[in-house]
Amino acid sequence: MTTSGNNGGLGCFYGIGVGPGDPELLTLKAQRLLQKMDVICFTQLDNGEPSFALGVLDDVLKEARPETLSITIPSDDSPVSMETWREAAERIGGHLRRGQDVAFITEGDPMLYSEFPYLLDCVSPVFPDLTIEVIPGVSSVMAAAASSGVPLVTHGQRLAILPAVNGIDDLREAITNYDTIVLMEIDRNLIQALANLESLGLAGKAIYVRQASTAKERVVDDIRQLSPEDFDYFSLLIIKR
Repeated sequence: MTTSGNNGGLGCFYGIGVGPGDPELLTLKAQRLLQKMDVICFTQLDNGEPSFALGVLDDVLKEARPETLSITIPSDDSPVSMETWREAAERIGGHLRRGQDVAFITEGDPMLYSEFPYLLDCVSPVFPDLTIEVIPGVSSVMAAAASSGVPLVTHGQRLAILPAVNGIDDLREAITNYDTIVLMEIDRNLIQALANLESLGLAGKAIYVRQASTAKERVVDDIRQLSPEDFDYFSLLIIKR
């Protein structure tokens, strides 16, 4: 996505995907733009945990040293309020008015279950002539498929990527309609709901991938072997029908 016009001296606003965690999976275009960016914007959990997306760029930004702008979001999985995004848009707007280029970075891809669209919806109405460019990134879904060695789909097959399901009934419906289902936002409750995969005819067909492409990566093809330490936000489950 690229939109442009006579922006009256405004800076440019970028949404940049930094990939699943391995810095070498950052695209060349993303690296080039980030190294000349005036401001890097990112989300920061309210528990003080470092930004995952910013951490991917430690080496890339070592010499560039752009100004940073953090957006604090809840660490308990509760929804981010629109007021948070509006306040962030105002801060970003201050930089854009000074002619500075601003990049919002996100793990994975900006257009796949990312926070970027929420921010874009708040920035765009204020600056109708703003130049906006979205730089795609390698998603965790693709990285997990590569790490597990499991093709997501082949010709003629159907794929569903779901942020969460409410239990076996929702999953059974997805399995009926799709050949491969990727479940994101995995937690212990969901795994417990899936413990009896035999009832769905899926025994041995679910692969859990934790933090694909990173030093903490773990690929588990028997979800009964999962321990509490295996569950985190950057994990997903690939289920083949």
